[in-house]
Amino acid sequence: MSRILKRLALWLASAALAAGVATVHAQTAPGAAKRLLTPDNSAVIMIDHQSQMAFAVQSIDRTLLTNNSVGLAKTAKVFNVPMVLTTVAEKSFSGPLFGGIKAVYPNAPVIDRTTMNSWEDRAFRDAVKKTGRKKLVMAALWTEVCLVMPVLAALEEGYEVYIVTDASGGVTAEAHNAAVQRMVQAGAQPVTWMQVLLEYQRDWARQSTYDAVIKIALEHGGAYGTGLEYAKAMLGADAGEGKPAKK
Repeated sequence: MSRILKRLALWLASAALAAGVATVHAQTAPGAAKRLLTPDNSAVIMIDHQSQMAFAVQSIDRTLLTNNSVGLAKTAKVFNVPMVLTTVAEKSFSGPLFGGIKAVYPNAPVIDRTTMNSWEDRAFRDAVKKTGRKKLVMAALWTEVCLVMPVLAALEEGYEVYIVTDASGGVTAEAHNAAVQRMVQAGAQPVTWMQVLLEYQRDWARQSTYDAVIKIALEHGGAYGTGLEYAKAMLGADAGEGKPAKK
């Protein structure tokens, strides 16, 4: 029986290689920590990224906030990570989802609510549970209201929560920082949108997402994107983090 199982394992490995399927996944790569985010163990949740909500944000430059939020949305899309989008009082007060996010997910359902705490909305909770993921990457406007409340609720229900601090914003820097501190003390882990992008990629040899990741970085990565442009211009075809150095 063991000989048959060994032959079966060898056949499956050969078939995977022949199909161009990587045998070492991000989640099972040697040295990979279970705490790390991967496209297979997490979902992204974006809450109330709407014009009316953005008007009052003072904790971060609003142009940068929009850039970071779209960068996060593109990150989830490229890695095929489940996305939950929700708005509050879209038609009657807060306005539509940011156009850049809507462009990334033109046909995705957007859950509109009346509750400030999205976790108290049944449709929202059902959408989160439907993802099947226990690691939640969450961003919201405002940090001190629409992020802190569902984050605390999710933590109480046993989820691991990663708060994207630079794709969230508060009405003052103090309000944002106090809310972040409160969530961290409760067990949430702060991250940035670029950190999520690179944590999902993790190995530049993963060519299936390499070009898309570089494109996101060029479009939304600020100085990092400028550096990539420089490397491509100066080194041409030789530029690439996943390529072995020439001897």
